[in-house]
Amino acid sequence: MSGLLVVTLGACSSNTGQALPSPATESHAPVGPVPAGLERFYGQSMTWADCAPYATSDDAQSAFRAADIQCARLTVPLDYDKPDGQTIKLGVLRHKATDSGSRIGSLVVNPGGPGASGMVAAAGLLDQVGKNDLGKRFDLVGFDPRGIGASEPQIRCLTDKERDADRADDSETDGSPAGVTKQETQEKDFAAKCAQRTTYGDDMLAHVGTRDVVKDMDVLRSVLGDQKLTYLGYSYGTRIGSTYAEAFPRNVRALVLDGAVDPDQSPEDSLVAQGQGFGTAFGEFAKWCAARQDCALGPNAAGAVQAFQELTRPLIDFPVPVGDGRKLSYEDATTGAIQALYQQNLWEYLNTGLNELKQQRGSTLEKLADIYNERGANGKYGTTQDAFTAIRCVDDPRVTDPNQILQAQEKYVHVAPFLDDGRQASAARDACAFWPVPNTSQPHEPNVAGLPKTLTISTTNDPATPYQAGVNLAKALKGSLLTFEGTQHTVFLQGNSCVDKVGVAYLLDGTTPADGTRCAGS
Repeated sequence: MSGLLVVTLGACSSNTGQALPSPATESHAPVGPVPAGLERFYGQSMTWADCAPYATSDDAQSAFRAADIQCARLTVPLDYDKPDGQTIKLGVLRHKATDSGSRIGSLVVNPGGPGASGMVAAAGLLDQVGKNDLGKRFDLVGFDPRGIGASEPQIRCLTDKERDADRADDSETDGSPAGVTKQETQEKDFAAKCAQRTTYGDDMLAHVGTRDVVKDMDVLRSVLGDQKLTYLGYSYGTRIGSTYAEAFPRNVRALVLDGAVDPDQSPEDSLVAQGQGFGTAFGEFAKWCAARQDCALGPNAAGAVQAFQELTRPLIDFPVPVGDGRKLSYEDATTGAIQALYQQNLWEYLNTGLNELKQQRGSTLEKLADIYNERGANGKYGTTQDAFTAIRCVDDPRVTDPNQILQAQEKYVHVAPFLDDGRQASAARDACAFWPVPNTSQPHEPNVAGLPKTLTISTTNDPATPYQAGVNLAKALKGSLLTFEGTQHTVFLQGNSCVDKVGVAYLLDGTTPADGTRCAGS
């Protein structure tokens, strides 16, 4: 599994039949501190217009039908050390505050991934922010980080056919010498294709990391007219938030970080911690399932891991039909399960998919895997998976020691045994080991002198970003922690009134919760 840390947010309302907004150009002088040589970027004008032309996926097309939204593109340097050199463009979406008289500023949103669309995420939050004072007092703003979605150029590595073929190939976890050789050949090929197919090649790949994204976000802050940044980051978006906090601590007004990535955790430890999160979430699903008469894994939650393995392992040699010409692979079956474990409202679909698998049918699990991989009904993929790899390869140091890789794999299946395929662990190096450019960041505890109080929200049974990571991030930022007792990935502005009350109060006036504050799931 790639370990994607994206959060899926709610659907937005439609503006079908409404007049499209007329293009409007806004200009003002730079706001707040401006790094030397970047004045023209910090003071650039923005032309806001209809969002439909910015859609690059089925999800985006649907999200950009939301009422009263505008979109624009922000110009930033490809390389901030060469501000007079090549430039790139970022897609930006905005919904203006409904009460201009009490407007505070902009609330900038990122949903994680890395590689997910902040524009789509912001549009998906409109219904929720419209139910509280956030929608009245903030412009809701989402941006697609460099290389992603509506930003230009996009990171591109695999074609749609190549992605389908990659998902269908279950030889990738073969730990035999021949299997390792084959997998490493594929990983080298993937890295080479990323450089060949992404505009500006190595130069673009060298500057897609979080180090550069937070510089873009500070340009955006100024162009939006905000003296200080108000930011909401989910999942890997918390790494953007903590990195911004270190780079620009005195430019922060407020940060809400939900579903935290531990800033000081190695890639191997992060993988194992995430595996433990999915293992715990699977255990919760098993208990939920066992109480049902139609549970695909049987009435005994203690036997759910074995039952899941018995259903899915045969797919390695005997994939089952999906109905559209494809077959459900072992990789896609487990990917579909992981997608369902992100949110409890998908557990019903997971149980349905596992029951179908008993009948040698794979359509529901394949649809869940398609959601994870951003494959549309037309067979076209979003670029999130390509961007995920490209960003992680420059955000973290590469791991090349076979012993480290084996140890991490063995620990992973120990804490997430439902994902144990029964085969010898593989010591194959991943694409990052063959990446054409070096990493530009590495995990560390951020230095945040001068940072105002922040709010980190952490969920006790978060499958993708374990609870302790939120505890560690709140401590590193010297901020407040809100604990949510539940089993899901992220929670703010997703229907829990207790969490929303705390988060909204903090964003409006900086009120932080008392130490030890907890909210329970509904």
